[in-house]
Amino acid sequence: MTHSNQRVLITASASGIGLAMADAFAAAGARVFICDVNVSALNATLASRPALAGIVCDVSDESQVAAFFAAGIAHLGGLDVLISNAGVAGPTANVEDISLADWRQCMAINLDSAFLCARLAAPILRAQGSGSIINMSSTAGLFGFPRRAPYASAKWAIRGLTRTLAQELGPAGVRVNCICPGSVAGERIDRVIAAEALKTGRSHAQVHQEMVQAASLKTLIDPQDIASLALFLTSSAGARISGQELAVDGHTETL
Repeated sequence: MTHSNQRVLITASASGIGLAMADAFAAAGARVFICDVNVSALNATLASRPALAGIVCDVSDESQVAAFFAAGIAHLGGLDVLISNAGVAGPTANVEDISLADWRQCMAINLDSAFLCARLAAPILRAQGSGSIINMSSTAGLFGFPRRAPYASAKWAIRGLTRTLAQELGPAGVRVNCICPGSVAGERIDRVIAAEALKTGRSHAQVHQEMVQAASLKTLIDPQDIASLALFLTSSAGARISGQELAVDGHTETL
């Protein structure tokens, strides 16, 4: 599956899943432009990976997203793939204990960012009659998720946005899909586990084990697993796949 000279924008990709995807696309021959809100993480990533370029961007801010696209497209000379990867866990609490401000912040980063990016990518991809968008949902967008109402709501909404974009852009030859990761090993899931343990009085080890046991394969997901699917979806092998929600979760049985 060659990605030679493919022009790729990936949000929130100085670490974790985003970085795994950026590395995978670069290794496959693509040209990759990234962004992240974490200045030190972004600088460290760019310093260690000369193949990547990028800028700092808060993807919930309309003007910063516009600046990211302008810089990225100028650097790449166009756009073939957009991956909206940005997301935050949001508050861990029962719905009556969640503030409107925390709800809106979670929605802004998880959902608004995907809208802002898609709105800028759509006319470019439509005009050239090709391209691919991947939005990052979650298994939390497939099930209910107690004590994580804003996050689950945003991830369900990503699925609706994805299907709608697939219908809007499909006639122009543009594919739109979303990936639904399960519990992905790394610093982010460690923070989620810590918050859940604190709220419920269980130990970190207990919450971790419950996450592992929730999947039929009894394992957490590796970021590279997500990157491999992204490569497939944006390759010629995935040329007829659009409007889909693809879970990489070891088969989640329950949340």
